[in-house]
Amino acid sequence: MHLQTLLFNINNGIATVTINRPDKLNALNAQAKSELRDVFTQIKTDSNVNVVILTGAGEKAFVAGTDIKELTLLNSETGKEFSAKGQEVFDLIENLGKPMIAAVNGYALGGGCELALACHVRIASENAKFGQPEVNLGIIPGYGGTQRLARLIGRGRAMELILTGNQIDAQEALRVGLVNKVVPQADLMGAAIAMAEQIASKGQIAIRMALKAVNMTQETTLSDGQQLEASLFGVCCDSEDFKEGTAAFLEKRKPAFKSK
Repeated sequence: MHLQTLLFNINNGIATVTINRPDKLNALNAQAKSELRDVFTQIKTDSNVNVVILTGAGEKAFVAGTDIKELTLLNSETGKEFSAKGQEVFDLIENLGKPMIAAVNGYALGGGCELALACHVRIASENAKFGQPEVNLGIIPGYGGTQRLARLIGRGRAMELILTGNQIDAQEALRVGLVNKVVPQADLMGAAIAMAEQIASKGQIAIRMALKAVNMTQETTLSDGQQLEASLFGVCCDSEDFKEGTAAFLEKRKPAFKSK
């Protein structure tokens, strides 16, 4: 796969996808979104990948937003299509069926914040900044930001960020629950890899079922969610990984999961 805006590699079951436009603060243009779709479509069915780390090139930005020049060409019809296509890519990431870790290495603004929100876990460097500044341009978040941000940090905090366009730093993002962990920038990828390795060492059938169950929490009632949980729990109990995991626990040894 020939990529112009991304870097992509797989090592020991961990895929790393890097948005590689550092001269543009890794802003998402049409090419980058197209390549993200292609790469994650491939990852979704790649049995060699258990966990994915998503980050940005350089030390200044994860993704500083969307290419503003592309926005200036939009009207009501093309704007709706523009938003829907971005949502489609970010939905693919959220529903990949494999854990997504965002390693946020600087500015995560607009589409960059929305991209981080589509991931399952967010680790931020100390210099990271988060925000949805779209109102400063006379628009609103269009890649799922109005929906995912409120679900993650609560309606009131999300409203404040979206309506003011203000940015928050990494520590405030940690305080409100937007990120899971803050580390020095030099330690960011090491922390992301360590978490990815920990997740990759588990039974992957259980990991996939857990992702599916948790992703459905905002779309179902508690009763329906618990019915889904019970069904997925049953799927896990029918796996070889379950038999291996319980046997290893009783025998006081490390399990050797085979994702079967």
